[in-house]
Order: sequence, then structure tokens, then C-alpha cells
Amino acid sequence: ALRGPLTAPGPHPRGAGVGAAVPEHGQALSWFCCSERRPVCAACAGCGRCRGHRIRRAEDGARRNKIVDQCERLQFQSASITKYVAEVLPGKNQRAVSTASAARELVIQRLGVVRSLCESEEQRLLEQVHGEEERAHQSILTQRVHWTEALQKLDTIRTRLVGMLTHLDDLQLIQKDQEIFERTEEAEGILDPQESDKLNFNEKCIRSPLLTQLWVTAVLGSLSGTEDVRIDERTVSPFLQLSDDRRTLTFSAKKSKACEDAPERFDHWPNALAATPFQAGLHTWMVNVQNSCAYKVGVALGQLPRKGSGNDSRLGHNTFSWVFSRYDQEFRFSHAGQHEPLRLLRCPTQLGVLLDLQAHELLFYEPASGTVLHTHHAPFSGPLFPVFAVADQTISIIC
Repeated sequence: ALRGPLTAPGPHPRGAGVGAAVPEHGQALSWFCCSERRPVCAACAGCGRCRGHRIRRAEDGARRNKIVDQCERLQFQSASITKYVAEVLPGKNQRAVSTASAARELVIQRLGVVRSLCESEEQRLLEQVHGEEERAHQSILTQRVHWTEALQKLDTIRTRLVGMLTHLDDLQLIQKDQEIFERTEEAEGILDPQESDKLNFNEKCIRSPLLTQLWVTAVLGSLSGTEDVRIDERTVSPFLQLSDDRRTLTFSAKKSKACEDAPERFDHWPNALAATPFQAGLHTWMVNVQNSCAYKVGVALGQLPRKGSGNDSRLGHNTFSWVFSRYDQEFRFSHAGQHEPLRLLRCPTQLGVLLDLQAHELLFYEPASGTVLHTHHAPFSGPLFPVFAVADQTISIIC
């Protein structure tokens, strides 16, 4: 920038070009004042009104070259964009159409396979249901015929014995002892009807791992969320600590003295019940079990005993509870003291429970994959509470 003594020339027109003369100084506008954004002459730049401003020479070859370079870059950029629009985008569009068509065909093909498999499984299961219905029906008809004949035989024997009592005297009855004995023995040979599973429809005929897996996947996909299960603090064992949000149980080997004894509280086994039972419908909840190597998760009736170290209050060892359990690397399902080992490919970090009270079905699944780990079918005699036990680290209900 040029510096000089201050003078007071008049302003130069903003539209004046390089080479135009300044009336006050008679000099060409060969400089540019960057502060006022206007061309000025040398006098203005050196000692005039632009003194102290940032001044540049108007005629600058480097600036022109820079602009020329910029124009060339713009030209190359325009050519590149033109080529992209003319050549690349049509190819992209064609590939998108082709890929979309292939994806559409893949979806249709896979759903077709699933649909075909479902139709085949449906046909198979319906045939099994029909066959089981026919079997039960035939068994009932056979029993009806059998007991109708038995009734007729008993009626005949009774009529004969009544006739003897009515028409024979004591001496004649003595003479009929052998006949009376034979008829009595014949009647005693007709036993009373006994309950038989053969007369009932066997619901096991509709059990299908494929149907169960598809159903669980569909249910989990359609549910808006899991149940908001909270633990009833009155039931928590003194060997467990309950979090403030009533969703996390932490095991402690030392029995807490702060817990007040109450009828609802488990006093020996490290158990806890949820606050609200389920009485009807479809329900699902999930538990984070990745930190524990010893836990139980399942459901229990409200009548589950709470006191003592016996099996009555031990989850899975009585008729009041149904649980999935883990001990180190051993997994099993337990109910009424019956323990069914489960072979899992990996230890689940989360465990899901799906309870269908209408179908009398309890399922345990892995939320990450939707894989069914175990299914149990049984009629439940009352409302069911989610139940938990932990003997290592912590487990948490996932909300």
C-alpha cells in the first residue's frame, strides 16, 4: 500500500475505468482502493483521501492470469459435469433399474418359497388335525358301542336276578345258586368307565418347530413393544438388591438385615416376583442376562410359597413355577421338579419370554435373532407373575 500526505480531492466515480482521468488531479485511475472499493489515481493513493487505505495497482498481469486459470478450471469442471450427466448418470439409472428389478424378483422368489413352505406345513398340520379328530371320534364311537353293550348286558342280568327274587322261593333260589353266581360274576367283570387319553384330542399334533418359529417372528414383528415389568419390592429376597427403577436385581452372598420380613418376601432362595400378574392375552418381556452365570427367568402362580429352604419355594422344583435357568454353561427348563436340558449354541446375552395365555403356551427366545430356545405347553390354573432369581452378579429387565 502507498502512504502520503493527506489532501482533499473530490471522490472518483465508481464506474470509471482504468485509464480515465481524475478532474481534480488530472491523472489516470491506475490504482484501486480496496477499502472504498473504487478506482483512484496515484495522487489519491499516495497523499489524497485514500491515504492509509489498502491500495492495489489496477493493472496487474498476475491477476489476469489467475482469472484465466480460473476460467480454464471452470471450463474443465463444466466438461466433467457434462460428461457425468451425459454418460455416468444414464448408466447409474440403468443399473438402479436393473438392481431394483433383481431385488424385486428376489423378494418375490423368497416369499414364494416361504409361502410354499407355509402352505405345505399348513396342509400337513391340518391333515394331522383331521386324522387326530377322526381317531378320537372313532375311539369315542367304539367306547359308546362297548358301553351300550355293557349296559344291555347289565340290564339283562339285573332283570334276570329281579325275576328270580320275584318268582322263586328260597328253596328254588338255592337251586339257582350256580346261575346266580355266574351272572353275578359276569356283572362284576364289567368294570366302571376309566378316563383315557385315547378319548381326548391330542393337541400335540399341531406342534411344529417351523410354525412356532414363524409365529414368534411374526408376533415380535407386530408388537409395539415389550411389557413394562417391574419387580415387587415386597417379594425380593434378602440376598438380592433391587435398583431404584425396580428392574435390576443384584445378588449378594451376605444376607441383608435391612429387609423387613413380610409374608410376600422370599426368605431363603434368591427369588423375586413382578408386581403385576398376567391373566389373559399375549405378553412378552426381555431380561438382560449377559452379566450372570446363574439365574432363572420365567413365570409363577401367586400361590408360590415364599418361606423356607425346601423345594416348595425353589423355582422350577414345584408345580407353581415354570423357569428357564442357567448354571455356568448348563441351560435347562424346569417345572415341578422335572428338568429338561437345553442345548444352546451360545450363551444368550438377552432372554425373551413370550406368554400366550389363550394358547396355554410359554416360550423363551433370543431377542437378537428371534430364535426360539424352548417351548412349553400347559394349562395354567391362574394368573401368572413374571418371576426371577439370580445367584451371580446382576440381571435387568429391559424396558
